Amino acid sequence: MAAQTRTQRQAAAKKAAATRKRNAAAQSTARAKGSARRTTRSAETAARGARTTAKQAGRAASKRGAAEATRLQGAARGAQRALYVPIGAILEARDGLANTVRTYSDSRRAQREFNRFERRGERALRRGVEKRVTEARRQVEHRVEDVQTGTGDLVERVRSLV
Repeated sequence: MAAQTRTQRQAAAKKAAATRKRNAAAQSTARAKGSARRTTRSAETAARGARTTAKQAGRAASKRGAAEATRLQGAARGAQRALYVPIGAILEARDGLANTVRTYSDSRRAQREFNRFERRGERALRRGVEKRVTEARRQVEHRVEDVQTGTGDLVERVRSLV
């Protein structure tokens, strides 16, 4: 190998320096691309997470709103009921009074109603009297049985003595 001149050495040095710079630039570009890919992925993941979080927050707000609406509807129903119950009771009393007036203002209807009361009273008294008569009959039967048993025992004693 022959000795190089100064110019040849400088050219070789510049060529080597250019190769090093090219290699360094390529490495830097590769690192930058990798970093950009990672950043892009990270940004996509973050954006996806942000979208998911926003959806969940929207759903939660919707559920809170629905729960509050349901609670308010329940309170409104309670208030309605507190209003409707006394009104219904008043109307029932009014209807009962109207029926009573209608019944006793018409002589035929009044007579029919009095007859119904009479039958009901008679039936109740008859059942009560029948019950008492039945109880008295049972008591008499039990006493007769006791007397018969006592008489039978007495007859046995007399026979045994004779």
